[in-house]
Amino acid sequence: MKFTQYYLDCLSQASYLIGDETTGRAVVVDPRRDVGIYLRDAEAEGLTIELVIETHFHADFVSGHLELAAATGAEIGFSSVASTEFGSRPLGDDERISLGEVELEIRHTPGHTPESLCIVVRENADDEVPYGVLTGDTLFIGDVGRPDLLSSVGFTRAELAGQLYTSLHTRLLTLPDATRVFPGHGAGSACGKNLSADTVSTIGEQRASNYALLAPDEATFVALVTEGLAPAPSYFAHDAVLNRSLREVLDETTPPAKLDLVEFDAMVADGAVIVDARSPKDFALGHFAGSINVGLSGRYAEFAGSVVPTNAAIVLVVDDGLEIEARNRLGRIGFDRVLGYLADPVDVLADNREWAKQGRRLTAREFATLRQATPELQLVDVRNPGEVALGTIDGAVAIPVAQLPDRLAELDPALPTVVFCAGGYRSSVGASVLRGAGFADVSDILGGYASWSELLAPVE
Repeated sequence: MKFTQYYLDCLSQASYLIGDETTGRAVVVDPRRDVGIYLRDAEAEGLTIELVIETHFHADFVSGHLELAAATGAEIGFSSVASTEFGSRPLGDDERISLGEVELEIRHTPGHTPESLCIVVRENADDEVPYGVLTGDTLFIGDVGRPDLLSSVGFTRAELAGQLYTSLHTRLLTLPDATRVFPGHGAGSACGKNLSADTVSTIGEQRASNYALLAPDEATFVALVTEGLAPAPSYFAHDAVLNRSLREVLDETTPPAKLDLVEFDAMVADGAVIVDARSPKDFALGHFAGSINVGLSGRYAEFAGSVVPTNAAIVLVVDDGLEIEARNRLGRIGFDRVLGYLADPVDVLADNREWAKQGRRLTAREFATLRQATPELQLVDVRNPGEVALGTIDGAVAIPVAQLPDRLAELDPALPTVVFCAGGYRSSVGASVLRGAGFADVSDILGGYASWSELLAPVE
């Protein structure tokens, strides 16, 4: 058996290539949308991708099933309870798929979504202990899938949590303890609240340590998994719809259009959103008015999807040579209206200083001084509720960055405003959103809450 896990750090997302060396037949599970990596690896291993299996309708990214089908002619498989706009193969509960010696077993596991399924992988059909189980968003390492996402319209979170409890205990925990667990996501994903950074575990390890699986009964389980959930990014509903729809396939190799300043300005004047994918440091030194700063070095697609409207036309400002990456990573969440990128942005800003705006970034000590001198200072904590619960700066208004565009009315644009997060990445996103909304005096804290905590720490 050929078994490869692909882990995409920026989305905390895992996909899989499984092949049988005796026959050369292979499947891909939960692929990212830029599918070149699977095509290259399959060719190198002498494998033919015959089937793409989706464990459910993903909400946090646009999956690459249509791209792989277009490139290889492979079938697309979903749970038999799912309905798609494109041709797909219904996969029944307990259905066995033979690749040769390697065998896959489909197990329906509703809960995270009604159509969720897991895939038991055996190197040989008669193996008593499977090689592993691909759990999608049903079971994570240290957590289980959240039951409240908008891909499950028509069900309450309590109803789905009850289904999840049954699926876990009757369809997954019945597997031998030595069975490896290969989840669909890891730490940082908004699809759960307590995910581990590990990318593989076992059924036995999860049975013994996963807080949700340790719940003594269904009622306790439902209460545990439905409380304290972070707000889902606004693009999740958009992606859940795209993943069941017939849509355009992503061209991951052709660069976006190269724009000069005149073309760039005309598109912005026509309503395009400027997404500046440079680092917060470079953005603060000089950027175009109205730009949203979401650095490529972080969870770029997730935060862009949280603060940019799903139907927006986008023009990119990005370091030279990174324009394809910036466009493709937006494509991973279905933001396909990238009109182009500004050529040589640093030189353009240097030659047209009247266009350039700057952002103020404060050290923790500078913030302390400003706070003391400015009683009317407005302080905004853009971290998630779980982070805020562990400590915040006195007087801060807590608004997660993903909710900021919809909660601007809670803030006064006339007041001097300071934004902070954990380390300084999300605060630059949030500060740029506020500036774009007309807040005149906005700063953010370098190093975020961590730097503030260090400043206040007693000296031994």
